[in-house]
Amino acid sequence: MPTVLVVEDQRDIAESIGEFLTLHGYIVDFDADGLTASHLASQQPYDLYIFDIGLPGLDGLKLCQLLRKNPQNTTPVLFLTARDSLEDKLAGFDVGGDDYLVKPFQ
Repeated sequence: MPTVLVVEDQRDIAESIGEFLTLHGYIVDFDADGLTASHLASQQPYDLYIFDIGLPGLDGLKLCQLLRKNPQNTTPVLFLTARDSLEDKLAGFDVGGDDYLVKPFQ
């Protein structure tokens, strides 16, 4: 089964994403801290990363940038964030993000 690492510091949003993905056959790991999530991502492979940008410890942009330093890590990164400016979106793509979804979403 495909695995997803969701890094989101708002528990209700993380739970909602997790419930949806689990219902659709994904195994979901969670973390609310970018630094801890970087450790998780280095310990096991994932099929998808979903990162908030405003995270404690290590923000989502820096987390993505850190993971992209490893050329073997080509796992897609979806940024899920309230930051909606064009500059924010471009910053997400510049560090190696694959897609960008603005909160709130349905």
